[in-house]
Amino acid sequence: MAEQVGLTRRGLLRAGLAAGVSSLVLTAAACAPAPAIDSLTVAGGEPGGFYLEFATLLAQSFERHGVARHASAIETGGSMDNLDRIAARAATVGISLADAAADRSAGPAPSSAAGSRLVALGRVYENYVHCLVRKDSGLAGVADLAGRAVGVGAAGAGTSLTAHRLLEAAGVTVREESLGLNQGLAALRGHSIDALFWSGGVPTAAVAATAKDVGLSLIDLSPLIGPTRARFGEYYERVLVPAGAYEGIPSTWTVGAANLLLCREDLPDAAARATVELLLMRASELVPSTSLGVQFLSPETLINTAGVPLHPAAEAAYRAFHG
Repeated sequence: MAEQVGLTRRGLLRAGLAAGVSSLVLTAAACAPAPAIDSLTVAGGEPGGFYLEFATLLAQSFERHGVARHASAIETGGSMDNLDRIAARAATVGISLADAAADRSAGPAPSSAAGSRLVALGRVYENYVHCLVRKDSGLAGVADLAGRAVGVGAAGAGTSLTAHRLLEAAGVTVREESLGLNQGLAALRGHSIDALFWSGGVPTAAVAATAKDVGLSLIDLSPLIGPTRARFGEYYERVLVPAGAYEGIPSTWTVGAANLLLCREDLPDAAARATVELLLMRASELVPSTSLGVQFLSPETLINTAGVPLHPAAEAAYRAFHG
């Protein structure tokens, strides 16, 4: 019976959302001629990771639906690199972990022209912090990493910020190696590191390939959520990597952090409104084919941007949508 009620509620919700989307489309069509912008770049991440997959799909959607005449995704080092590129106008929009974006947003006001403030267009998906070890390593918990060689993310990646916070909250000192996803997985394969931190969607394609070839385990990071939130803010939550996400790895609890789609405040209002329309109406186009689809954008969570302010035109579009 409970399941029937849930299904009914979801059906009613879908009907309500469809009506809201129709209203938003009419509003956007009346206010923003297409294309909203001539050329647009989406700052992504490393090959084999969700950031670049999502950025590529978003760029394709921007072109397909006339938001921009030309749109492309660019490979980057991750969250902090993306924030730098947005600030320097080397990218129009980009993806970042919420904790890194909130740190940047709370920093000193930019000295350049008005309108350069970092703002959000929406919360686009949940990020899962992976602490990966070889299955035969004998490492079972974060405390076991003490004194070990650990890949903590590349410079410029949000993984690095989150990994340092988790290790600090755990009171564990490791031998840090600044390694991104692909370098880190290679080092894990070659036994030159004992563990690798990586933040991404589930499953991350490069991790899935390595788990199949080498045999990996995930360390449960969820006990660190309380102390990490107490020290660094409420950006972190308990999420489950489901069984079957990676070959040979059982369901494992870990730390989740939101991923935000960000831009400068001077992004034209028409482009911001049109982006919101895509996020609300075309979400199915923005889910990488490898994804289990358990962590992607929904109308209810898009506006939950972890303290990073929404672009004013995006906020207005969400208000129109939600009534």
